[in-house]
Amino acid sequence: MTPTLVVCGHGPGISDAVARRFGKQGFAVALVARNVARMTAAATSLKAAGITAQVFACDLGAPESVRSLIREVRASLGPIAVLHWNAYANGAGDLLTASTEELRAAFDVSVVGLVTAVQESLPDLKARKGAVLVTGGALAYYHAGMESYAARGGRMGLSIEKAAQLKTVGLLHQRLAPEGVYVGEVVVGGTVKGTSFDSGHGNLDASDIADRFWEIYQRRTEASVNFP
Repeated sequence: MTPTLVVCGHGPGISDAVARRFGKQGFAVALVARNVARMTAAATSLKAAGITAQVFACDLGAPESVRSLIREVRASLGPIAVLHWNAYANGAGDLLTASTEELRAAFDVSVVGLVTAVQESLPDLKARKGAVLVTGGALAYYHAGMESYAARGGRMGLSIEKAAQLKTVGLLHQRLAPEGVYVGEVVVGGTVKGTSFDSGHGNLDASDIADRFWEIYQRRTEASVNFP
């Protein structure tokens, strides 16, 4: 049976490159986000490359929607072999003025949504010795320069979001390894070309990051690796 990759938080950068990288290895790909038009165009491009791709709309910060999504993907494409979590909220830029809703959204997407997707996919992941692959960010690390950048640049919410996600990945890595399920994160330490974060000075290629995801998926040892 064709293995299925679920790309949660699909966009034009890392997640699309991961979809293409795994698709070329024979995975059927489920693209998940809220922007159906953009995903449909991406799916058309993947299909032109000979990759099976299907679009699923979902609010990844809403647990019941996430559970329904996983069931829908399974019914449409078959058991889930790899879950790629690329979703983020990117709100609460200034912690001193952020609303309660913005603060909660950061955890709803990067922690609650992720854990819910893992829980719902777990029977498939165990049966297929599957994997959970997460896109991390260097904002998760404590460093004076990094904190200054986040505070000045309206990235405070994203920083705590990625920090919480990093811990979540480490815990899931330890918890699921005995079950034969690999959990790993690539922590991206730069700006990916062609994404919403790129103001013309992007220094990283999404395809290179997708290759790193494929590498850690093959090794199945590291809970977290840095890129570059």
